[in-house]
Amino acid sequence: MSSDADVDPSDYEEYEALEDADVTMRVNDHGLHIADDEVTGVSSQGQTPEAALENLAAAVESYRDATDDDPGDDWL
Repeated sequence: MSSDADVDPSDYEEYEALEDADVTMRVNDHGLHIADDEVTGVSSQGQTPEAALENLAAAVESYRDATDDDPGDDWL
């Protein structure tokens, strides 16, 4: 994980959705922490690095669910 913010790489590995992610962290001009997954292109933000990672994990999980090619039984 590359970082402009002070975040331990083990912080994002606790989220199952981020286990294969390449996460970068940065802080924008307004002080929000931005977490980017370089693999999926998904980004999220939070007031703290931990909140940004938690939000990113949820966003990546939603992204993967939405792009999953298996329609399951929902199409019937």
